[in-house]
Amino acid sequence: MQNDSDRFFVLTGGPGSGKTTLIEALKQAGFATAPEAGRGIIRDQMTIGGPALPWRDRALFAELMLSWELRSWHAAHAKAGPVFFDRGVPDTLGYLRLCGLRVPDHLVNAAEKFRYARRVFVAPPWPEIFAQDEERKQTLDEARRTHDSVAGVYAKLGYELVPLPLVPVENRVRFILEEATLRA
Repeated sequence: MQNDSDRFFVLTGGPGSGKTTLIEALKQAGFATAPEAGRGIIRDQMTIGGPALPWRDRALFAELMLSWELRSWHAAHAKAGPVFFDRGVPDTLGYLRLCGLRVPDHLVNAAEKFRYARRVFVAPPWPEIFAQDEERKQTLDEARRTHDSVAGVYAKLGYELVPLPLVPVENRVRFILEEATLRA
């Protein structure tokens, strides 16, 4: 397996913490990105009336998230330069643990084998920007617990957690590029 992990940067954290806005800003700045699995899966499942929704079948939802994240990881090899991921494979472990569900061995194996850059950017809970919508039904408390769960998984897997400051998106972009030792 080719190892490009030093150029694969994950942005993680709880819902409603500004990750997707930040990923979009990085994309607009010309960087390669990989979108979040959860929202895409929810959108598609709602469109087709599918069962793989977090409020219907959490285990099936997690399997689709794993599949999406693995596909994004493989697709990133074809992209030049750094790639910024809106979540990664370990987020699926965090999700299952948050839900109190068993984490299958194949998911643990995936998180150990499909690695990202050592430094993982973590968006902390941000009550001032948090909002619920059709796809984000979690409460702010759930968002906080999600943050803690996914951050814990990344730390346990040996990643260095880099908390994102609660500042406007342009400042977050600069922070990430400096911390990742990249130049826009």
